[in-house]
Order: sequence, then structure tokens, then C-alpha cells
Amino acid sequence: MSLTTRRTRMAATALAAVLAAGGLAACGKDDDKPAEGEKPAKLVVDTFGEMGYDELVKQYEQQTGIKVELRKTAQLGEYRPKLVRYLATGKGAADVTALEEGILNEFKANPRNWADLTPLVADHSTEYLPWKWELGKAPDGRLIGLPTDVGSLAVCYRKDLFQAAGLPTERDQVSALWPDWNGFHQTGQKYKQATGKGFIDSITAVSNGVLFQQGTDLFYDQENNVIADSSPAVKAAWETATSMVDISAKASTWSPEWSGGFKQGTFAATFCPSWMLGIVADNSGEANKGKWDVASVPGGSGNWGGSWLAVPEQSKYPKEAAKLAEFLTNATSQVEAFKLKGPLPTNLEALKNEAFLSYTNEYFSNAPTGKIFGESVANIKPIHFGPKHQAVKENAFEPAMRAFENGQASKDKAWEQFTKDAQTQGAF
Repeated sequence: MSLTTRRTRMAATALAAVLAAGGLAACGKDDDKPAEGEKPAKLVVDTFGEMGYDELVKQYEQQTGIKVELRKTAQLGEYRPKLVRYLATGKGAADVTALEEGILNEFKANPRNWADLTPLVADHSTEYLPWKWELGKAPDGRLIGLPTDVGSLAVCYRKDLFQAAGLPTERDQVSALWPDWNGFHQTGQKYKQATGKGFIDSITAVSNGVLFQQGTDLFYDQENNVIADSSPAVKAAWETATSMVDISAKASTWSPEWSGGFKQGTFAATFCPSWMLGIVADNSGEANKGKWDVASVPGGSGNWGGSWLAVPEQSKYPKEAAKLAEFLTNATSQVEAFKLKGPLPTNLEALKNEAFLSYTNEYFSNAPTGKIFGESVANIKPIHFGPKHQAVKENAFEPAMRAFENGQASKDKAWEQFTKDAQTQGAF
């Protein structure tokens, strides 16, 4: 067994032990359980980013008389530590908890922390993208997550800034500019030459676009060994992204510079998984409504993000929480969430729904986002995420890339640092 294998398995065991402690703590709170048939006054839902549930929970409150509290965390990097703490201490977790694909595997490692949804909801196994449904199951076969969305990729771009740079502005013409990544780079260079400004927000955004097109192993192989230094997918993302440092505005995703850059026109384009539409609109503000549009991503498809809704075992009302999760993930709700904030449905009925397919997004120049994102679903390739994918990506891969982007390290030194840090982050 390799050192990486031993460290990874030891880490998985350690994490499972930590999370198991939470499960055991929760199981020991029988005296806090409500009386049989008692209706909860309130259910709490934990989400990150924007999942489009604001209006849906109001509907649920009207239908059931149960108040629903939405606890939103802006970034996944802030969300995960909270969830680890809730499970480790056996208290504090919401009744319904969103699990993103990058953290799903580590939290599936101990199914005892999650209610088995199979006896709590109807059988929906044939109603979703098959691979998405299967990923919601724990290693022991228990269903712990109901599918929410996938993050089909596109490019959000500022029409007014394109026009000022002498570039085409109509979405079909813009898509034709970059059938591949080389075309995207060339377009960015033309923009930079015309305006003197960065074209894309950051090279880490480019790396995400490339990375999630691969449909293969990323930071881990099938046996969950860290393969950061030899993964063809990771190497492709690194080489493509670092080659575009000359067109970057150096505004890393989620940073204050990035959030403010939407209003200030610091960059003209960013990569938009469907769930990012609401974030772009919120950051850009009402004054920029109609200035944004949506074009195809280089290469034509890709998937960045996507989640499931789970019910922590510590919830006092697992049956009612499961029903709420079932409501939020049904076909009608997925269409409504998409229309509000952009999360792309995974429910097969929702994907065929005329209200979804014909939907145009007013903020993004009436772009037919239902059609744009919906047509790419069939081309999405499931990706293998290892147990600590998000930690490797956020704490090793992206920091090394930013060090190169900001001139703090040469490309070779940055890669060397990434491969070193990946072993630590991937095995912790």
C-alpha cells in the first residue's frame, strides 16, 4: 500500500470517527424527542450560495402551517466546517441540509449521521437523472440525499463591454468566437488589446471550466489515491488556465474584488454554471440588468456543481424534514427554483417541462436559459470526486494557481507547491 493510500485511508477513518461522534451524540438525545405525531412549529434548512428556495418555503409554510427558516451561507468553504462541527457535537444541524458534490463523499462515509429517506418519502428512483439519484446513496445502500441540481456550464458576458471592445454582442455570434479554449483565449486577447482591461475574472475560473468538462478522475483515482501530480484532467486544467494569465483581471471567485467587479466592469466574462446566474445578478445589481447575456462554454458542455438534500439524524422531526426535502426537490419546485436563481433541474419531468424549456431570463437580456442549459444536460459526464475533493481544490490547487497569477511564484514552483499541498489536504 502506497503512502498516499495509507494516509488517505487513515484520514477517511479519522473523519468518519469525528462524524460518527456526532451521530452517537444525536442518538443519545431520546429525551428531547417530540411526542408521537407532534407537528413541528419550525423546520430549518441549511444551504450555501443561492438554491432558489425563498418563494418555495413560503408556499410550504402556507400548505402545512410549519414555519421554515432558511439559513444561507454564501460560500461552500465556510459551509463545510459548520456542518462538520454540527455532526461532531451532535447539535446545531438543520433539519434539511444541502450537500454539494465536492463534499458529498466525505459526509456519506458515515451514514449514521443521516436519516434513511427510503421509508420517509415515496419511491422517486425513476424520476431523476439515473447517475444523480445513485450518488445520493451511502456506501451501505441507504438513501441519504434527494437530488437537487446540476451545474451545467455556460459563459456569462457583458454585452456593453464587448461592444466597446469592438467584439460581437449577439449570443450566437459570441458562442462562435470560442468553439475551443484557444478561441476563448484569442477573444480575450482582442478585448485586452482594445480596452487594456482583464477579460476573464481569474484563471481559477478558467480552471474550473476545464476541470469539470473532463468526466473522469480528477484529484483522486478510483481507489481514492491522491493523483494530483499525474491526473491528465488536472494537468489539462492547469495548463489551459495558466496560459490565460495575460487576460485575467485577477479577481478570484468569491473575493471582495470579484463581487465588486461585476458592478465595476472589472472583467467582461465569467464562467457560469446555471446556479451562478442568481449570484451574478445579485452582485451586478439592478443598474446592470440587460447588460449581461449567456453564451456557450468552450467545448460545448461541462458540469460545475450540484447538490442533494439530506436529513441529519439529529433532527427531531425526520419524517417532516424528509417531506420538506421531497417538496423542494420535486419537478415543480425544481422549475421554480431555476426560474428564480438558476439551479438546473435534475428531475426528468422538470427537464421536459415547457415552462422550463421556454424560460427566458430577463436580467440576462432575455436569454433562453432553459434551452441553453437544458440542452447540455444529456452531455454531462459524471465525475469521480474523492473524499476530500473540495479541500484539495480550495486549499491546494487554487492557492497555487493564484500564487502564479499574482506573480508570487513561477509556474513550475506553483505546480510543485500544489502537488505537495494536495497530498496533505487530500489525506487530512
